[in-house]
Amino acid sequence: MRRMNQASDNIPLEVCERCEQLRSEIDRHNHLYYVEAKPEITDRQFDAMLHELEALEAEYPELVTPDSPTQRVGGQPLEGFQTVEHAVPMLSIDNTYSEAELRAFDGRVRRGLEGQQPAYVAELKIDGVSMSLLYEDGKFVRAATRGDGARGDDVTANVKTIRSVPMRLKGAPPALLEVRGEVYMRRQELDRINEIRAKLKKELEQDKNELKELKKKVGEDSKAYKELRFKTAEKEKRAGEELKNPRNATAGTLKLLEPRLVSERRLELACYDVAPLPGTEATSHYKTLENLQAYGLPVNPFYKRCETIEDVLEVCEDWALKRHDLDFEIDGMVVKVDAAEHRRQLGSTTKAPRWAIAYKYAAEIAETTLNEVTLQVGKTGIVTPVANLTPVRLAGTTVKRASLHNFEDIERKDIREGDIVRVQKAGEIIPQVLGPVLDKRPKNARKIPVPRECPQCGSEVRKDPDGVYLRCLNPACPAQIKGRLKHFSSRAAMDIDGMGEKLAEQLVDKQLLKSLDQLYDLTAEELIGLERMGEKSAQNLIKGIEASKQRPLSRLLNGLGIRHVGAHVAEVLASHFHTIEALQDAPLEDLCDIHEIGDVVAKEVRNFFDTEENRTLIAALRDHGVNMKEPRAATKSDHQPFAGKTIVATGALKNYTRESIQERIKQLGGKASSSVSKKTDYLLAGENAGSKLAKARELGIEVINEDEFEKRAETGS
Repeated sequence: MRRMNQASDNIPLEVCERCEQLRSEIDRHNHLYYVEAKPEITDRQFDAMLHELEALEAEYPELVTPDSPTQRVGGQPLEGFQTVEHAVPMLSIDNTYSEAELRAFDGRVRRGLEGQQPAYVAELKIDGVSMSLLYEDGKFVRAATRGDGARGDDVTANVKTIRSVPMRLKGAPPALLEVRGEVYMRRQELDRINEIRAKLKKELEQDKNELKELKKKVGEDSKAYKELRFKTAEKEKRAGEELKNPRNATAGTLKLLEPRLVSERRLELACYDVAPLPGTEATSHYKTLENLQAYGLPVNPFYKRCETIEDVLEVCEDWALKRHDLDFEIDGMVVKVDAAEHRRQLGSTTKAPRWAIAYKYAAEIAETTLNEVTLQVGKTGIVTPVANLTPVRLAGTTVKRASLHNFEDIERKDIREGDIVRVQKAGEIIPQVLGPVLDKRPKNARKIPVPRECPQCGSEVRKDPDGVYLRCLNPACPAQIKGRLKHFSSRAAMDIDGMGEKLAEQLVDKQLLKSLDQLYDLTAEELIGLERMGEKSAQNLIKGIEASKQRPLSRLLNGLGIRHVGAHVAEVLASHFHTIEALQDAPLEDLCDIHEIGDVVAKEVRNFFDTEENRTLIAALRDHGVNMKEPRAATKSDHQPFAGKTIVATGALKNYTRESIQERIKQLGGKASSSVSKKTDYLLAGENAGSKLAKARELGIEVINEDEFEKRAETGS
């Protein structure tokens, strides 16, 4: 085997063979999962192989190789990107925007071939970032951006994190292969990142307020202040403004200097050509694409060989409509002469090849009438204005409604009911109103009033502090109750097993539940009549609802959905006040003075309890027997075997959920942390423990299993 000789003589042969076998299998399953979308094993089985390889390489560091699957993400941030030269310049491609221009291109090609009829290959023009990947003897050695065409940035460490990029090629690739491709991001990945960013942004507001309070109380040199500052800095790396489109998000991701952050964003690669180096020649471009696939490289499957320009036009027209069904963005088609000999005859200019052209689709903007603005209330209470339009065909679909974002945006653009408005699809997915066509404004166009009450429940709406959104503060609002019920029942809150999203929707839709307190009025007989709810399931849910009454106050506060009050802040508030009566009557000044509670959080808590509907809800929950107290914290005389110890739990535990083990650690005096660092005292490792286990071993942190944890919890040793 090719790596055996690299290992020192003291490594057992069976270990070397096992490492090589694991690498090959992991590479194969990565290809099946990320390129062919045909996984053969479960995620759990894949992780087990990867963890085994990590353990062997940790025990025998000599066996670690640059192309090992364990080396995809480097731990150290990059100092900067070095500039590297492409083996062959990466030329750009000329653009065309119409059928006439595409026919003109065909005419130039035929003249250049002295009348010969060329065949073409039409491919999707994925809207991403062009990339060059260099392989030597089948091993991935470098990735570089296009740059100025001759030189680009070395982004090898970042491209290594793309799971579809093979570290070793299959088959018999040329000794030197420079692959050209497009790195891109799928639309659902953009949505996922934006959801995470929005959540982190909210948490950062709280952290920064906590930092200010800590600075006043204990100073910048204190351990607590430094720890929180580090935590805040880490969140700031991942938070930020909303990413507007996948293309810009991809470009920004590839510029990050920390590969571990790049790995958190699931970029993908589609290869579309190779640089003309010795040994890479193929008879046609179509054959080149087949070769790339045979080497295990990802190639977008939607390419087609066309005998004439008429066939090319048909493909372009076909994809003009079908592109809207894709889950990634394309901005046109790339048309290439197929035969390698024809390409050589045509050659290139200093900027672009004469044998290829991009046929770009024009951005679609439509005009239609904004008939009426209605209001939509989300699960967090945000009141969003929605434009109801005269139906218009746009980007392959009929658009009837579009978001108007917020009332400040409406005022800034001077949008009115009755206006002729310009509509476009943001990212070719989300309809948005760009603005009114002022010279077509009718005389009866009406200004859009800013609501003072929630359109669903009539409660007062308030503008977010330092924000632009209006929000309904009534937790019993019908439009919010479904999402609130799901959150109220979650493990981190009241922990009602069996209360899923679909059941919550049924309860509200059938008017069995109009507020959270009515959850405790439900009977098994009412539940049995619901979809997929049998007698046993109904009885179990009723038991779960009854058991939730005994949860501590901190769980209840988290479940109520007070803005900016998550599990940790709820614990802080409950530990300080101990009863909900003390909390709901606390002056704003007292709330602001609490350690870890900043001005923003304090105001939201005060606003929540100052709303009459919320005080009514609390009273109703109390009448149903829901606990409103928090047990007193353990004293030093209590049994606290993990006092002063920081413990990280990872992997699947037999007797605990993630929330319950964290609560257990706190009961025993310890600090439950989610990340491994030099300050970690123990790593509690369950089944299929992953990267945290590897990091703990690297830092020399003591690793204990669940049985050892329970033993120490009992004996204190």
